[in-house]
Amino acid sequence: MAKKLLSSPKFLLVLFSFVALSLFSWLADAGVTKHYTFDIKLQNVTRLCHTKSMVTVNGKFPGPRIMAREGDRLLIKVINHVQNNITIHWHGIRQLQSGWADGPAYITQCPIQTGKSYVYNFTIVGQRGTFFWHAHISWLRSTVYGPLIILPKPNVSYPFSKPHKEVPIIFGEWFNADPEAIISQALQTGGGPNVSDAYTLNGLPGPLYNCSAQDTFRLKVKPGKIYLIRLINAALNDELFFSIANHSVTVVETDAIYVKPFETDTFLITPGQTTNVLLKTKPNFPAADFLMTARPYATGQGTFDNSTVAGILEYESPSLHSTVPVKNLPLFKPNLPALNDTTFATNFTNRLKSLASAQYPSNVPQQVDKHFFFTVGLGTNPCDQNQTCQGPNGTKFAASVNNVSFVQPTTALLQAHFFGQSNGVYSPSFPFSPAHWFNFTGNPPNNTMVGNGTKVVVLPFNTSVELVMQDTSILGVESHPLHLHGFNFFVVGQGFGNYDPKNEPKKFNLVDPIERNTVGVPSGGWVAIRFQADNPGVWFMHCHLEVHTSWGLKMAWLVLDGKLPNQKLPPPPADLPKC
Repeated sequence: MAKKLLSSPKFLLVLFSFVALSLFSWLADAGVTKHYTFDIKLQNVTRLCHTKSMVTVNGKFPGPRIMAREGDRLLIKVINHVQNNITIHWHGIRQLQSGWADGPAYITQCPIQTGKSYVYNFTIVGQRGTFFWHAHISWLRSTVYGPLIILPKPNVSYPFSKPHKEVPIIFGEWFNADPEAIISQALQTGGGPNVSDAYTLNGLPGPLYNCSAQDTFRLKVKPGKIYLIRLINAALNDELFFSIANHSVTVVETDAIYVKPFETDTFLITPGQTTNVLLKTKPNFPAADFLMTARPYATGQGTFDNSTVAGILEYESPSLHSTVPVKNLPLFKPNLPALNDTTFATNFTNRLKSLASAQYPSNVPQQVDKHFFFTVGLGTNPCDQNQTCQGPNGTKFAASVNNVSFVQPTTALLQAHFFGQSNGVYSPSFPFSPAHWFNFTGNPPNNTMVGNGTKVVVLPFNTSVELVMQDTSILGVESHPLHLHGFNFFVVGQGFGNYDPKNEPKKFNLVDPIERNTVGVPSGGWVAIRFQADNPGVWFMHCHLEVHTSWGLKMAWLVLDGKLPNQKLPPPPADLPKC
């Protein structure tokens, strides 16, 4: 009887269906391999009626969009056809067991030299959302950047309303001059670098700049639809307020992490951050156009690009024979916060909470193995002998973490660590706290000089870390967007003034704190984060204001291998660039 049942057509059909379904499910989880080629080449680009030859990927500005799904493997071959050295960073991708593909120059790899190539090989593990890629050497990311969109696995839906359409919007900066020449001159003279000539929205400055009406991003929408807008701040040096006239949006994701949805008409996005919002269009054709504008949130004392980028939200007309000519439609403008509106910035960031659902839990470390306290801010270096410098009181501008201004090595830190050749490359002695304590947000000390060195913090595998980052008033308080490679972290607390280690931890959010890879250290304040050091390798942490990074506001974490095979960094690929 059993033998007859096992050979029956009905049973075989059921068995085949089960096997096919299991195979399909396995294939969906396994993901696919996607291949891309990035040709680094010069391209003539015109903005603001100014044409210049600049470094691009595949001749595009911004560069091409990378699309994949959670679980997919990406093989991206980067071929360098220009005189500049190049590396590419996949911003926000954790690079689990693929630290050789992270991209920061002289941290995880030596640069790709002229005429050479390198294949970035990594798998998207446990992540989905809006990321981006950009050059990670000098100021080349001003033109070498683009969106990196990771969709959920097949048959996994968003934890919010399904959008009619998805639209990436990436902010950038345009310089009429060569950004490489700008930062080179600034580092030589010790002064502040010249600021950009415009902000851009998907590479376009928009109608509020001279000679740019034709270079305007237009988002065409239909009435009564939901649009998922994926916003990325790839600007070099400026945090940005953004708003769409007469429209509110619902924030659903930040830094590729789902959040508890909330509605707002304006939001803040720092360099290195991404934000996904749902835009629900008006139910009927409004017979109007609406500006989408962004301008800086600026807290420092230095000069900055005080201009406004704009795109246009256009509704599809209900009739091709509309009685209202498009050019005669009224154009509404949004109201953005004041340039230094720290109150708005604080209130907005305080609204961000992790979704913390059963499917997307908030795995914030409840216990802490190691505590760190880092001061972040500006400082000075002495002027070279027989040179006149343009920094404060004839010095050179510098920046530091715990008064250590990072000195870029000539050998990649990860290679030096992996091959046991760290002597003379880096020191494992980065200070856990400042060597000299002072009233960090009060009157600054007279001595503003920084120390210089290539130092790292060494962490055993799976160490739970709590890090408090404190802004200082040296050369003025200022917001600093800090980006951590290799990890997401939880923002458990933030405040103004000097951090109080006795009382502030009692207020920490250990239930649903926002999870990020880039966080703004408040101007004149502090932020506390926690993360689990479960990713072996060398991981850069730096201010995402490129000028501060150039001045040395950066450091690195070295996470040692664990005991299990999947807790160890594999050997480097054969084509890893040589220094």
